[in-house]
Amino acid sequence: MSTEKEYSFFQSVERSFDKASSYTKWETGILEQIKACNSVYSMKFPVKMDDGRIEVIEAYRVQHSQHKSPCKGGIRFSMAVNQDEVMALAALMTYKCAIVNVPFGGAKGGIKISPRTLSPYELEKITRRYTSELVKKNFIGPGIDVPAPDYGTGEREMAWIVDTYQSLKPGEIDAAGCVTGKPISLGGVRGRKEATGLGVFYGVREVCLIPEVMAKAGLTVGIENKNIVVQGLGNVGYYTAKFFREHGAKVIAIAEYEGAIYCKDGLNEEDVFQHRKATGSILNFPGATNIEKSSDALEMECDILIPAALENVIDGNNAPRIKAKIIGEAANGPLTPEADDIFAKKGVLVIPDMYLNAGGVTVSYFEWLKNLSHVRYGRLEKRFTENANMQILKQIEDLTGKQVTTAEKLIIAHGPDEIDLVHSGLEETMITATKEIMEIWKENPSIPDMRTAAYVCAINKVGTSYAELGIFP
Repeated sequence: MSTEKEYSFFQSVERSFDKASSYTKWETGILEQIKACNSVYSMKFPVKMDDGRIEVIEAYRVQHSQHKSPCKGGIRFSMAVNQDEVMALAALMTYKCAIVNVPFGGAKGGIKISPRTLSPYELEKITRRYTSELVKKNFIGPGIDVPAPDYGTGEREMAWIVDTYQSLKPGEIDAAGCVTGKPISLGGVRGRKEATGLGVFYGVREVCLIPEVMAKAGLTVGIENKNIVVQGLGNVGYYTAKFFREHGAKVIAIAEYEGAIYCKDGLNEEDVFQHRKATGSILNFPGATNIEKSSDALEMECDILIPAALENVIDGNNAPRIKAKIIGEAANGPLTPEADDIFAKKGVLVIPDMYLNAGGVTVSYFEWLKNLSHVRYGRLEKRFTENANMQILKQIEDLTGKQVTTAEKLIIAHGPDEIDLVHSGLEETMITATKEIMEIWKENPSIPDMRTAAYVCAINKVGTSYAELGIFP
C-alpha cells in the first residue's frame, strides 16, 4: 500500500534535505536555519468582480532564505496554491540559486485563483492589489524580493506588477528590477521565454557527455538519436522538446492532460502545438498514435523522460513501471521521495529539478542585472567586436590570398547580440553546475543519487554564506 500522502510537498523537500545533510560538515543548528522558511506572508484581500460581487482572494509570499539579497522566486496563479506548496517551492529556490551560483535567496508567491475563469480586467485588479499588499509589508523590491512568472502567469502579469510598484515608489531609479520576466519594452531580457527549456537541454546534454554515466545507463555518449518522452507542452516542455529535436534527438511521445501521442519517427513540437491550438487537443495528430491515458506515456520505452508539468506525477505506485534510463526533472517536484528510492535501486539516473530547471532564474538574474545597469547586453561591445573580427579576417585574406564567401564572412564577423550573450551565460551556468554536482557525487560514492549530491552542493554553499556572514560563531 502506498504511503505517498504521509508527506506534504514541503515535508518531501525537508526529507530530501535531511537525507543530504548527513553528507555535509555543518552542525545541526546551521542545518536547521538553512532548512527553515524565514518569513511567511499569508494574506486575504477583497476584489470586486465583473458581475459586481466581492470575492475574498487568498494569496501568499514566502521568503525562505535571506543569506543573500534579494530573495527570488515566481508567482503562480492556481486553485492548487496553498501555504505548504509555496513554502516548498521557496525552499527549492534557495537551493536552486545556490547550485547555479546566482546570488539570491529563495522565495515564492501564489494566488489561489483559476486564471482561465477570470477576465483580463479581474486578473489585473487581483495582480495589482497583490503587488500593493507586498509593497505595504516591504515584501517586494529590487534589493528585497524580486518575483517572476510561474504557473499561470507571464509577461502581462509582470508588466502589471512593475507598473504598480513604480506608481507606489515614485523616483526609485532601479524600480524596473523589482520583478523579472517582463516584456522587452519594459526592461525584460531577450531569451527569457525559452530559458527554462534551454537550461533543461543544456543540463541533460552535459550529463549525457559524461562517458561513465552513460556507460552505467547503457547508452552512447551524447544526446544524438536518443528517444525522448516529454510530459507537458507548456512553455518548458515546448522549448525542451524543440532544443532536443534541433540537436538530433527524437521526441517520440508528448503527453498533455487530455492524453498523449506517439510517433516512433519523432514529433515536431511546433506542429503539435499548432494542431492543439486548432483542435483544442494534441490527440489525433496526423501520423501519430493516440494514447488515451496521459500517464501511460510516462511508462513508455525511451532513453530520456522529461516530466515538464506539475509535481508528484511519478510516485511509489508508477515508478516501478517507468522504463526510461534517464529522467530529467523539468517541472518542480515531479517525483516523490518514494519514487527517488525506487529509481536509486533500479539504477535510473534522475537529474533533479532543483538545478535542471534553473534556466529561468539564471536568465532572470541576467534581466535583474540589466535593470540595475540600465543598459542592454551587447550594446557597448557588438560593433567593436564585429569591426575587430573584420580586421582580423581581412588580414588573413591578404596573407593567404584567399577570400571567404559573404555568408561565411557574416558568421565570422558577427558580434554578440543580447540573446547570444544570454544563451552563452546560461550554457556556462548549466555546465558549471553539472560539473560541481557530479564532482561531489564522485568524491563521495556513498551518496545514493544525483538529487542528494545536488542538495549537498546547495547546503555547502548556503552554509558557507551563513558562516562567512558571521551569523554562526
